[in-house]
Amino acid sequence: MNMQAIARFYRFLYINYVLQKYRVASIAMPRKYYHPLRVVRYFCFWTWFNNKNTTRGESIRLALEELGPIFVKFGQALSTRRDLLPDDIVDELIKLQDQVPPFPGKEAVKILEKTYGAPIENVFDDFDETPLASASIAQVHGARLKSGEKIIVKVRRPKIKKIIKRDIGLMYFVAYLVEKLWAHGRRLKPREVVAEFERTLFDELDFMFEAANASQLRRNFEDSNLLYVPKVYWDYCRDNVLVTEKITGIPVTDVEKLRTKKIDLKRLAENGVKIFVKQVFEHSFFHADMHPGNIFVSPDHQDEPKYMAVDFGIMGMLSPKDQRYLAENLIAFFNRDYRQVAILHVESGWVPPNTRIEEFESVIRSVSEPIFERPLKDISFGLLLLRLFQTASRFNMEVQPQLLLLQKTLLNIEGLGRQLYPDLDLWNTAKPLLEEWVKNHYGLKGFIRALAKHAPIWAEQLPEIPGLIYDALNKINLKN
Repeated sequence: MNMQAIARFYRFLYINYVLQKYRVASIAMPRKYYHPLRVVRYFCFWTWFNNKNTTRGESIRLALEELGPIFVKFGQALSTRRDLLPDDIVDELIKLQDQVPPFPGKEAVKILEKTYGAPIENVFDDFDETPLASASIAQVHGARLKSGEKIIVKVRRPKIKKIIKRDIGLMYFVAYLVEKLWAHGRRLKPREVVAEFERTLFDELDFMFEAANASQLRRNFEDSNLLYVPKVYWDYCRDNVLVTEKITGIPVTDVEKLRTKKIDLKRLAENGVKIFVKQVFEHSFFHADMHPGNIFVSPDHQDEPKYMAVDFGIMGMLSPKDQRYLAENLIAFFNRDYRQVAILHVESGWVPPNTRIEEFESVIRSVSEPIFERPLKDISFGLLLLRLFQTASRFNMEVQPQLLLLQKTLLNIEGLGRQLYPDLDLWNTAKPLLEEWVKNHYGLKGFIRALAKHAPIWAEQLPEIPGLIYDALNKINLKN
């Protein structure tokens, strides 16, 4: 047995110890398998003093935190999967914080010098070895370029790829056991969930992807007063190093400081909704990791407050078809046109074409009507979307990864908005923007725009049309 296999074996034993410690095995494993093994717990002294009053969601969260940063990130990914997990578990997973102890600044310097092939003082005018923040994949340092600009240098953790490969391999093994030992295991598609997480994680490891995402988002909001995205310094970016402009903003959660700076909190909350709609429907490219730690507010725009964003490792995109059906679904939903919601789900391909419209409409109505009894300002836009997906899952709706990212982002935006201004009426802010977008893209304006866009192509192809028609008719005659 080689050293790598031995290390993996000991890691597996440690995972088993943590799962036993927090009684996660008794939550996840079927009774018929776990019950005969419970006697083993009596010989595991570390379980004797464990708090037995924790809920199952708390137990899972605590176990993931103890297992380390990669498992924390996995828990964060699972927190978007309300289509798979019960709400009480998801609510706990949302609390997971991707904060880990920093690695030494001198090691960061060694990584940078190896990457650039030069001493650190030849690359930067100044580099602060004390990290500003540290997460599971990387940590960030303040620095200054030779030209004088203040920057942020994001450095990938040493040996993180090796750690990820080890833990991902164990996750696949656990997923296999869940499929085999749990009656609902296959429905949860654990191996597919791990594979999706693996793809996302390895994309995050390549900082050139993040640099490209930041540049695209910056370009999208270049002439906007809503959102500021830091400049990327491409000459200094590598797959393991990201260098961006240093921004100075107020953390969006520091409401007291925002009030002290006389920031219009109502307008700030409404602008957050506008940014979301603009990203999703106008650009089809949205920041999908908009938790409070990644969002700041410019102190220089009191009356027309401006957001500032960082961390662009996870971005979401929607196809034109998804954009249209999502906008029309939301409008129909809030107009209580449940039949239209049902029809749109079938037309979009989100549910099978043989779905009975009347039955689907009836179920949507039963879920929605109780929600609409509340004042509009108390209706959770994100939870409405979630309920819509959960209802559709009863009719064999295929999981749409892009919509899950969208749901997560919407819940983040909504939570931030209500924290800033509790009376935020999310729907009255978003509805006019959605209706205007639908009118511009699919009404008369949309038809004229599409005509203007495609006219040169059609004009170029027009001379070929008679020949194409002749060839088609000739093929039909030959077949007959």
